[in-house]
Amino acid sequence: MHFDMAQPAWEQIAIYRGGIVPVQFRRVPCTPTGGVRFTINGRSYFELVLISNVGGAGDISAVSIKGSNTGWQPMSRNWGANWQSNSYLNGQSLSFQVTTSDGNSIIFYNVAPSNWQFQQTFATSQQFN
Repeated sequence: MHFDMAQPAWEQIAIYRGGIVPVQFRRVPCTPTGGVRFTINGRSYFELVLISNVGGAGDISAVSIKGSNTGWQPMSRNWGANWQSNSYLNGQSLSFQVTTSDGNSIIFYNVAPSNWQFQQTFATSQQFN
């Protein structure tokens, strides 16, 4: 696990010494309000999708994307909860298959309509348990 934290924030919880610091942590249950959200960033031929408000295990292990004119395509993790596709999907409605680290998967059909724009967020009614 890797955490990046601004020095002023770190100094609120620990003494600053710089470098790599071992940190103990544990996941705590979180019951999000509402469904999973998808924020589409990037540019043509590069969709960078932030997936947020994820319940259940809380962390995502795999994502696939499907345009209305394509089949399912695996996405790769860019950083954090941002997943990328290097396909041209403009003008297509978008669906996603998301798998969390505990192996649960949900298919989110037609999350974004065909007229979606970059920097839009789409909320679903589906959620991991």
